[in-house]
Amino acid sequence: MAMDKVQSVGELAARVAADPELQKAIKDNPVQALSSLAAPLRSDVMIYRMVVGALGLTLLFAVAGSIALAFTGQTTPESLVAFGSGCVGALAGLLAPSPMARD
Repeated sequence: MAMDKVQSVGELAARVAADPELQKAIKDNPVQALSSLAAPLRSDVMIYRMVVGALGLTLLFAVAGSIALAFTGQTTPESLVAFGSGCVGALAGLLAPSPMARD
């Protein structure tokens, strides 16, 4: 049975209709069979941790670089401010609770 990840319910239905092994696996243990087919962003928390870590490090480097430039009397480039602002916005979007999770 090919355990490629599925992205939609329609794709899952088509795969179940075409694969007798998958039908049997869903009958035997539906939770395990369906969770093994879930898209990686839904089932792999390490992806989120890596993205949050990378954004956090970028934000820290932007703030540290801005402070270092201020101590040397130089102006902070707009690109550094843009990187920091983008990281703050991305972190807020990733760490805010999902509207789907509230149900």
